Amino acid sequence: MEDSEKTKQIVVLLIGPPGSGKSTFCDTVMRSSLRPWYRICQDIINNGKAGTKAQCLKMAISSLKEGKSVFIDRCNLDREQRSEFVKLGGSGIEVHAVVLELPAQVCISRSVKRTGHEGNLQGGRAAAVVNRMLQSKELPKVNEGFSRVMFCYNDADVENAVNTYSKLGLMDTLPSGCFGEKKSDTKSQPGIMKFFKKVNALPGSSSSNEATNAMRKANEKTENFRVSPAKLGSADIVHTLAFPSISTADFQFDLEKASDIIVEKAEEFLPKVGTARLVLVDLSHGSKILSLVKAKASQKNIDSASFFTFVGDITKLRSEGGLHCNVIANATNWRLKPGGGGVNAAIFKASGPDLETATRVRANTLLPGKAVVVPLPSTCPLHNAEGITHVIHVLGPNMNPNRPDNLNNDYTKGCKTLREAYTSLFEGFLSVVQDQSKFPKRSNETAASDSGENIKEHSERNKKYKGSQDKAVVNNMESGSLEDTRDSGKKMSKEWSTWALALHTIAMHPERHENIVLEFSDNIVVINDQYPKARKHVLVLARQESLDGLEDVRKENLQLLQEMHNVGLKWVDRFQNEDASLIFRLGYHSVPSMRQLHLHVISQDFDSDSLKNKKHWNSFTSSFFRDSVDVLEEVKSQGKANVASEDLLKGELRCNRCRSAHPNIPKLKSHVRSCRSQFPEHVLQNSRLVARPET
Repeated sequence: MEDSEKTKQIVVLLIGPPGSGKSTFCDTVMRSSLRPWYRICQDIINNGKAGTKAQCLKMAISSLKEGKSVFIDRCNLDREQRSEFVKLGGSGIEVHAVVLELPAQVCISRSVKRTGHEGNLQGGRAAAVVNRMLQSKELPKVNEGFSRVMFCYNDADVENAVNTYSKLGLMDTLPSGCFGEKKSDTKSQPGIMKFFKKVNALPGSSSSNEATNAMRKANEKTENFRVSPAKLGSADIVHTLAFPSISTADFQFDLEKASDIIVEKAEEFLPKVGTARLVLVDLSHGSKILSLVKAKASQKNIDSASFFTFVGDITKLRSEGGLHCNVIANATNWRLKPGGGGVNAAIFKASGPDLETATRVRANTLLPGKAVVVPLPSTCPLHNAEGITHVIHVLGPNMNPNRPDNLNNDYTKGCKTLREAYTSLFEGFLSVVQDQSKFPKRSNETAASDSGENIKEHSERNKKYKGSQDKAVVNNMESGSLEDTRDSGKKMSKEWSTWALALHTIAMHPERHENIVLEFSDNIVVINDQYPKARKHVLVLARQESLDGLEDVRKENLQLLQEMHNVGLKWVDRFQNEDASLIFRLGYHSVPSMRQLHLHVISQDFDSDSLKNKKHWNSFTSSFFRDSVDVLEEVKSQGKANVASEDLLKGELRCNRCRSAHPNIPKLKSHVRSCRSQFPEHVLQNSRLVARPET
């Protein structure tokens, strides 16, 4: 954010259909912001009743005269509806647009289920209204007169936008431009009309026939509302490398010389990376290196859309600055370790332990002038929050006598090494661009429900596993691939990849993993789930070869299954001695993605940061999860266990108690924390739930 001599007021147009969260956005910002805001809502502007656009304009002008910034809380879905509000901008007043481009299903579901809405748009009628509005939607452009347009495609984007405006102080402004937009297409969203026709079944619908009839009349040609931000590798994403100035901070390299090399190397590599962007980042608006590079790049007429400077925290460029980058560079140390200060410490901290683990797979040390590309696991916080898929560690020359490998002011060697460092960095970025263009991610629909997995990441990692199986186990467990990826229901072939062998290796050699194993015998091994999906979550592994998953179980394995069940009950008893309120289920996933049959012993609170997506949830709360007691009965009576379809993992997010539907994981978790409904009848039967009797 930039300093200004005086407060610059802002008019923010919220753009989105009913149910997109415009009012909630305003209320959330206004509760925490230091800046004085006024919300103008057409639904209540006429003494608590619906009013006109003219009344909204009049109130906006009045509020601006009082020194307030203004939220325009109306749909604003076409250019004509926005034009008069855009004209409010001028000297000292900026006009912004925040586009709440959430999936149509979410908006309809919210509108239908809500009660007490200010404009009384709720129940079955709301679905038809939302659908009709979306037919004529016209997304805003900067050339309409906006100084800033920010697009939000899911709850994470909305939260980022809320944080951006909440932190805006009296003297702060935001960067101008368009942030976060993804190209739309005109294809109908798969299954959207199927969803519309089911809207009468949603809780809170005032009239079942009303919604159904309205939807039959609706035009079926709806826009393609993305379920999640577009995945890298698709045609609508610009690959972007954000990098700090190498060696000019702690290593004290001369800024003039460094800026010459940065511009030289950027100019050399831009033709090679096509439409990709290079962004030099620093924290300070007064940064001399940014000023020097910007001026020298301008002198060379380098395209400012492809190479530019940016002020911000390199670990929060998307959430706080609206700049989407898929790759960031880290000015690291030779040990490739966290620590010290500056960029290195910030990136390792923001990434959690995943980055250090993933780095160890690639390299243990780094020489000056070299770089190493590290793919981030999809479980990494930096990947989830900021969309960063790769970190490129790069080590430059050192001119600081208090640091290792000091060059004693030898700038001939120093400049050569710095050029090599930027060459290595940009070549690493080029390899990422080429790989992601050659092997694009899966479709948005698949990716949205599969955010806990990254098949390409595992494929790349496999190439590096040339050592022992035990090393692979440690790497996988530390990076989160042990249970976070294996239990999302992806069917694997019998030719297991190295990363998929972690559980098998532990089961076969538990004595080598004392730091992981809780107990073991001739037949079983017990370990903690490394990414538990609840407060208590352990795995009981079978030690028998050839039992890769539930579909391999036969009648001759019945005694082993019973022992696994009994061991699971023993751990339930141990946990309930610590907390009698815990309730457990014991069961198997129908289709595993890592080798070795194992039983989940999991508490039903599902209170865990590691439970992040639909597959995680549905793998434990749908019939994809096969209760141990049922498996025992089936194997005893029919000689094998029934396995459910992976399609169940794509189902709605429903509470494991009351079975109410929820649009996303955060809202579901919030509900589950307070839900005290009885569990569904089928779960209560046959000792599927293990609870301490009330005394």
